[in-house]
Amino acid sequence: MKKEGNDAFDQGMLSVIQQLISAISVLMVGLILLTLVFVFNDEITLLLTPKPLPEVPDRSEEAVVLASSAESVYWIAPDITTISDQEKRAQINYGKQLIAHTAKYLGPKGSVKAISNGMNCQNCHLEAGTKVFGNNYGSVASTYPKFRARSGAEEDIYKRVNDCFERSLNGSGLDSSSKEMQAIKSYIEFLGKEVPKGEKAEGSGLKELPYLDRAADVAKGKLVYVDKCQSCHQANGAGLLNAARNEYVYPPLWGKNSYNDGAGLYRVSNFAKYAKYNMPLGVHHSFPQLSDEEAWDVAAFVNSQSRPHKDVPKDWPDIAKKPIDHPFGPYADGFTEQQHKYGPFQPIVAAQQKQAKDSPGIKK
Repeated sequence: MKKEGNDAFDQGMLSVIQQLISAISVLMVGLILLTLVFVFNDEITLLLTPKPLPEVPDRSEEAVVLASSAESVYWIAPDITTISDQEKRAQINYGKQLIAHTAKYLGPKGSVKAISNGMNCQNCHLEAGTKVFGNNYGSVASTYPKFRARSGAEEDIYKRVNDCFERSLNGSGLDSSSKEMQAIKSYIEFLGKEVPKGEKAEGSGLKELPYLDRAADVAKGKLVYVDKCQSCHQANGAGLLNAARNEYVYPPLWGKNSYNDGAGLYRVSNFAKYAKYNMPLGVHHSFPQLSDEEAWDVAAFVNSQSRPHKDVPKDWPDIAKKPIDHPFGPYADGFTEQQHKYGPFQPIVAAQQKQAKDSPGIKK
């Protein structure tokens, strides 16, 4: 009996000892793991923490800074709100509205009269004629009246404005004494009031663009248009009207409501310069999105499309003074109408330079 009791006691003690050893083993493993965590804490943290992406400079902010510093050398439009004469301010502000929203006043559904195609003056003269290299009015007051070879005569601001109405807006001109013409003239003169007479403001007009060593390519230009222009100006080039259908959000680039073939933009060089440094809408001239080739090619494509025709038999009475990319003959050289429209233009330039050198007494 006593022996059986001892055996039970021994078995109980053995079980306790085994449980104790097991517990000690678990504790030791835990201590070892905990030690490893502390020892390799930095390494484990490094492994488990996602690696940050490489820092990319904010090019948009850099562009803004560079553009802002560059703009300081260019003409800046004066502020209408600084005009103390209330009547004059109202007239100039009306002129600005006529430039910015021409169609609302003078378009097909114009509140004043219907004399134009529905485009706005600022479709060509961006930001109501104030954008640097956006075909602005900065130098108009300082350079007009002036002789223009296209008409072969001296022109004043009235003539220049009506040329735009008759060509770019494919409409009819304003009476020079009308309230609208006087407001437009006052606005243009106000914009250029600080530019000395006879001088040209920095950043006015269009920024120069090098000629290609080939002709502008209509087929390549179509690809550029589809990729970068069609979303705004539409597949058919007809532009996009606003909800009231009295003004274009994006103007037509060809078709019955676009500029006619007597307009300045119908020259491929003018369109290419305009597109290169201003399109897509909002681009800054210092950071264009179109390459030179894309600008020339899309200009060729757009100007190859159908548009209204304007008979201008009195244009360029001295054919020797026609621009090299004037698209209609006759010409004073032996180059074809096709080459004068699309290029390559360098051979024409070289021929003109040679003729000038050989005949220095002849003024062009």
